[in-house]
Amino acid sequence: MTVRPVTDVPRPPERAKPRETRLRALDGLRLVAALMVAAYHYGGRGGEVTKAWGSSAERQFPTLHEYFAYGCLGVQVFFVISGFVICMSGWGRPLKSFFASRASRLLPAYWAAVILVTAVFALPVVAYHAVSPSDALVNMTMLQQPLGVNRVLGVCWTLWAEIRFYALFALFVVLPGANRQRVIMFCVGWTLAFVIAQGAQMPLLDIVLMPEYAPFFIGGVGLYLVHRDRHDVYAWGIVVVSFLIGQHYAVRELWNATDPNAFAHRTTFGIVLVVAFGFIAVAAIALGWLNWANWRWLTVAGALTYPFYLVHEHLGWVAIKAYHQTLDIPSYGAFLLTVATMLLLAWLMNRFVEKPLTPRLRNALAKSRP
Repeated sequence: MTVRPVTDVPRPPERAKPRETRLRALDGLRLVAALMVAAYHYGGRGGEVTKAWGSSAERQFPTLHEYFAYGCLGVQVFFVISGFVICMSGWGRPLKSFFASRASRLLPAYWAAVILVTAVFALPVVAYHAVSPSDALVNMTMLQQPLGVNRVLGVCWTLWAEIRFYALFALFVVLPGANRQRVIMFCVGWTLAFVIAQGAQMPLLDIVLMPEYAPFFIGGVGLYLVHRDRHDVYAWGIVVVSFLIGQHYAVRELWNATDPNAFAHRTTFGIVLVVAFGFIAVAAIALGWLNWANWRWLTVAGALTYPFYLVHEHLGWVAIKAYHQTLDIPSYGAFLLTVATMLLLAWLMNRFVEKPLTPRLRNALAKSRP
């Protein structure tokens, strides 16, 4: 008869990690955020789009322009989504693989968009200013924003924010290895750091820590922790604090009720409501409340979002002018046709640029020595 050693006592099973499946509702939310931004660029602001319409968008959309003006907050929704997705994709992944994944995801469509917009704006029939060849080349690096170079894509400033977030997350989470405690410390540390930087009024720290955008990225990271464990009190605390600070920055930057020259007057309540929508929508996905939205077309919508976002603004001006002024299509019809045209262009970019080039670039970066 053998005696079983005491150390052989069975241990309780560890809590299983959530199985990562495609969150198709998140893909749909990406497209919603991109369409919000498009509505802002086409009918919620002044500037170059006025030339495309032939008059102010306020005249083209007498009622809707007030609502379209809130579409710029789609960027904040994007940042919350990005925090969630980057934490999910970086969990358990080595640094080189994380870098290869991010670079291959961003660069092919971005390069194609820069080349396409530069070429279109250089056409004699297009009455928009093209950047110099030197500036266009710098734009290929994605570093034109900090270098003070003229931008080919008006929306690329958001990519500069994304790059800084990726760098911080890679340095403090992916490199040492992602786990719950480390991610929590990253969120808490970043929050304290950007608050201190804001109080210290140090431009260098502001560039690195991004006080105006950090709460949205951090909130998204916290929501991924909620996705892993909906009862995680620390994760919920991160989400709530991020929302409270994030809405403050959004209101501070976008509230313009006292500006007599504002294109449209956003209200404090409206801004807070849209920010809350972004957090609540991602929270609903994190908690599994939208798992029923599992249609395959949402995956296609998610795939089109990034190329659509890149090209919709500047090439949208060209399409609006062609539809509205050249073909004399009414403003609402021209608006919808422009969105449809940009989605078609996004599909072409996804089909002929991203699908062939993204896996090749990812494999090349993953296999090569750093």
